[in-house]
This record gives sequence, structure tokens and C-alpha cells, in this order.
Amino acid sequence: MGRLVPAVTRALDILELFLDGDGTLSAPDIVRRLQLPRTTVHELVTTLAARSYIVQVPGQPGRYRLGVRPYQLGSRYAEQLDLAAEGQQVARSVAETCDETVHVAILEGTDVIYIAKVDSTHAVRMVSAAGRRLPAHCTSVGKMLLASLPDHELTARIPKDADLLAMTPNSITDPGALREALAEIRQRGVAVEHRESNPDVSCVAAPVRDRTGRVVAALSISVPMIRWSDERRVELEQLAAKGAAALSERLGHRNVA
Repeated sequence: MGRLVPAVTRALDILELFLDGDGTLSAPDIVRRLQLPRTTVHELVTTLAARSYIVQVPGQPGRYRLGVRPYQLGSRYAEQLDLAAEGQQVARSVAETCDETVHVAILEGTDVIYIAKVDSTHAVRMVSAAGRRLPAHCTSVGKMLLASLPDHELTARIPKDADLLAMTPNSITDPGALREALAEIRQRGVAVEHRESNPDVSCVAAPVRDRTGRVVAALSISVPMIRWSDERRVELEQLAAKGAAALSERLGHRNVA
């Protein structure tokens, strides 16, 4: 690997400072936070402003905010992202950690479509495939995605008098009961499906967000009942949330909580 260029490193350090606080900085702020000479900061700020990476805040002389150039670069990066490819990489990492089957799915109408999948190495495991479509209300990924919808959009997709298909005796078939389950999922931030799409499998799922914060997919971990327990569920919920957050970060989402 070649050597790092100090001037470029310092310029990037300045840009990354704008990720914190209210998004505005003055030259003295930068000097204090990066412990750089005032002359160096002045030269770097002048250069970044000349290239539209930062601009002066209107009505606040000496204070700067990010300019249009970082937005243009971020937009170009987002255009090149492939959710399925990014999801496959993250799913592989999660599967390597827990050795269970991991899916990434999106919502289409009232169904989920699996766009990425990595199998467990166990002899007993969930059998599925990328591209498979299932009723959203019967799966953890689907319930997670339905829970992310505004109420009017949820009602448009699943009216309050809808007939919901049962895939197993545990499937939710009453729209009112489904809405109660979705309310709990919104509160907890993770979804659980206990033998609702497959009588031998339980799943947990967490939301995947894009750079705008919108939920665009969900990541799930599926476990045969012979390896399922309350303790295992808690562990996998945490792992699914961590994996979903990693995929969200790849899509440009920044958790500011």
C-alpha cells in the first residue's frame, strides 16, 4: 500500500467533522477539534470551498456547511449500489457467525421476495431459494416490512376485511390480529415468526434502511425448531439487528441515534 498524503487526510478529516453536531463549523472549531495549525486549516477550508465541498452558511460569516459536491458524489455512489449483491455479502457474514440460514427480502404488494440467501451448513436447515415469493404476513421479513408502512399504505395493501392465507396452523389470518402484531414489531424493532410459514422453522428479522432512512428490505435468520429456544431467539434478534444495520450502512444509512 502506498503512503497516505497528509494534506488529503486532513481535508477528509475536516469533511467528516460535518457528520456530527448541527452540521456547521467555523475555522476555530476545526482548529480546536483537529489540533491543526490555523494557517493549515485556513488553506484547507479555502480549497474545499473553492471546489464546492463546503460553503459559507448564509447570514453566519465564518461558518461553513457541506456543499453540493459531497451530495453529488453520494448520489452517484447510491446509483451504483446493488441491494441484492450487498445483501448477499452481509448475509454471508451473518451466516458465518450463527451458522443458520440468512435471507434478505423486499416487499412487493402483499408478498415478500427473497433477493439474497446464504444457507446454514447444518444437515437440518431451512430449504428455500433466492427469488422465492411468500405471503408477507406469514414471514418475519414480511411482517417487518409491513410494520414499516404508513397506516394508509398498509390498509391499501391489506384491508381490514382481507382474507389472509394460512400457510400453517400458526399463521395469522385475522387482519386485526396482524395489526396488533405489527404494532408490537414497531415498538420492538425486530420481528419474530414462530412456525407461521413452515411448521418446522422459526425466524427473526430486522429492518434494512437506505440513505434516506426508508425501510427498503429486511434481513432474517431462520432456525429449525430443533435448535430454537428463547435464549437462541434473543441472541439471533441481536445478530439480525446488527446484520441489518451493517447492510443499511452499505446503502448509505447513517444511524444518528
